[in-house]
Amino acid sequence: MLSPKAVRAWSAVHKWTSLICTAFLMMLCLTGLPLIFHHEIDDALGHDRWAPANPGGPLMDYDAILELALKNRPGEVPLFMSFDEDRPVVNVTTGPTPDAPGPQMHFASYDRTSGEVVPPVADGGVMDFILQLHTDMFLGLPGMLFLGAMGVLFAASIVSGVVVYAPFMRKLDFGVVRTGRSARLKWLDTHNLMGVVAVAWLLVVGLTGVVNTLSTPIVDLWKAEQLEALVKPYEGRPPVARLASVQAAVDKARAVLPGMDLQFVAFPGGSYSTERHMLVFFHGDTPLTEHLITPALIDAETGELVGVRPMPWYVKALGLSQPLHFGDYGGLPLKLLWAALDLVTIVVLGSGLYLWLARRRTAAAPFADAIDQEPAAAPAPAE
Repeated sequence: MLSPKAVRAWSAVHKWTSLICTAFLMMLCLTGLPLIFHHEIDDALGHDRWAPANPGGPLMDYDAILELALKNRPGEVPLFMSFDEDRPVVNVTTGPTPDAPGPQMHFASYDRTSGEVVPPVADGGVMDFILQLHTDMFLGLPGMLFLGAMGVLFAASIVSGVVVYAPFMRKLDFGVVRTGRSARLKWLDTHNLMGVVAVAWLLVVGLTGVVNTLSTPIVDLWKAEQLEALVKPYEGRPPVARLASVQAAVDKARAVLPGMDLQFVAFPGGSYSTERHMLVFFHGDTPLTEHLITPALIDAETGELVGVRPMPWYVKALGLSQPLHFGDYGGLPLKLLWAALDLVTIVVLGSGLYLWLARRRTAAAPFADAIDQEPAAAPAPAE
């Protein structure tokens, strides 16, 4: 049983962690709600009305597509080749040098049924704005890390709220809302009920959100640890004289990674490969595992399969956190559940702020004095 001193300490942690992060959590909840249905909204707005030139016709191999892309960009070298999952489209990124920075890269999409250039998908407009606001508040990595810090405060708010709320389970029936008392008590009971019922979901969404904000450092760590180890045995060797067949490389990699879907190819010298290799990346074939990637290492000159390099645990954690955060691994029913819980979160956040303001206005007795009459507020969750 918590002592009065411990109750005061835990309640202070809950109050201040909640107050500091509430405004940002409200923004994340409001922007996260439409993002749950991002694909459905894009489809309804008709952002992609393109159709292949020869539906159901034979598909060009990847070498032919690459040849077309380089012919359209003379003097440039291939950097990446990626593949649409729901369209017969190959995307080719080129640049003046293998290590060209982002502004110098050129991205183009090609119809595998004809070789024609595919027009860019219509600008996402307001949805792109919402996604950027939700991801980093238009501040890049600093914005992502700041939101990650808010997520850590949110987790502390959840834990402290549950700890302080638990002792009052003995004095009140679980889930009771005292409708016969003051408006503030009714909102307090509603706030606590919603927060406690949704506590597991709040922790999952909040902590996966924190992991997502660390995506750039996680990928950079993988490059430093894994790619550097791959480069060392090939240091001092001459550059690749002639690029091997991309189609053959993909086929060899696919043979050792059955049940996985092709994601992208990184060509030699780029930020996701070595000077001597193509890395062919595959991902899981289910909504939950589609962000779990495994690269196959291909000698870029001979086309021989060097080996498969499973991703370390921290990259796998990042891959799993993305579908869990947005609930997009179980179809529309799960998205509707995520949306409902998001709305519950908004109510908890709003009621928590109202309760704090009401207490200040009425100059109520200190929390420690009123602890026997009013259960502590449940944690304020984050998207």
